[in-house]
Amino acid sequence: MQYDPIKRTLGTIFNSTPTLRVIFYKMLNLLLLRTWHIKREVKKMRSSFSDNVEILDAGSGFGQYVHYLSTQSPTWKIKGVDVKAEQIADCNRFFTQLGKAKQVVFEEADLTKFCEPNKYDMILSVDVMEHILDDVAVFKNFHASLKNGGILLVSTPSDQGGSDVHDHEESSFIEEHVREGYNPNDIEEKLSNSGFSKVETMYSYGCPGKISWKLSMKYPILMVNKSKLFLLILPFYFLVTFPFALILNYIDVKMTHKSGTGLIVKAWKE
Repeated sequence: MQYDPIKRTLGTIFNSTPTLRVIFYKMLNLLLLRTWHIKREVKKMRSSFSDNVEILDAGSGFGQYVHYLSTQSPTWKIKGVDVKAEQIADCNRFFTQLGKAKQVVFEEADLTKFCEPNKYDMILSVDVMEHILDDVAVFKNFHASLKNGGILLVSTPSDQGGSDVHDHEESSFIEEHVREGYNPNDIEEKLSNSGFSKVETMYSYGCPGKISWKLSMKYPILMVNKSKLFLLILPFYFLVTFPFALILNYIDVKMTHKSGTGLIVKAWKE
C-alpha cells in the first residue's frame, strides 16, 4: 500500500486555489490524530519561546505543519526541508502566494546529510524517521543543528503495530517504511548516543486512536486504491464517520497509554 499516489491525487484537487489548500490543511489538522498530539506539544513549548524563534520542519512534505507553525507567531522563522524536489517547489510557490515568503522557506535536502550547526530552537519531524534507514546519522544532524536548549519533537510509528504490522508474517500497510516502528527504549538510546541530554517518549494511537485511524485513513485509502471512483463516495463516507473520528481523537489525546501504535518523542540539547 502506498500513500504517494493518493497524495498526488488529493494535491491536484486541493491545489487549484490557495484557499482550497488552506481548507485541506485544516481538514487534515482535525482528521489526523498525530496532528492533535503535535499541536498539544507545540502549545506546551510556546511559553518558553522568544519572539525570534527558528524552527526546522524536517521532512515537510505537503507543508501542513509549516503552515500550522506559521500561524502561531508572525515572528517565527520556519524552514521546511524534504527530499522531493517537486514538493519543495510546490510549497515555495504556495507560501509565496499566501504572502509568507519572508517567514517561511522550503529547501530540498537529504536529512542524512543536512546540518546547519546551532541554528534552530526546535526541530519537528512528523512521520519521517520510519522512512530513513540511517536514522542515527539524522539524529546526529538534528542534535548539531539545534541551539543549546533546543528541542526535537518527533512523531513516528511504534513497534506495536505502527505500520499496521502485527506479526512477522505481515508486510507493512505502508510500503515506503524501512522499519515497522520504534521501541521506546531503542529510540531513546539512539537519541542519547547522538548527544541529546534528555529524552522523553510516550505512546499515541492507543485504542481510541487505532479505531479513528482505521475509520479516517486506512479504509478510505484501501477504497481509493481499488478505484478512483471511490473519491466520489468519500465526502459521504466522511460525513458519517468524521464526528466519530473527532471524538476518538479527543479521547486519545487526553489519555495516557500503556501502549500504542504511535510514539511522541521529545529530546533536548543542553
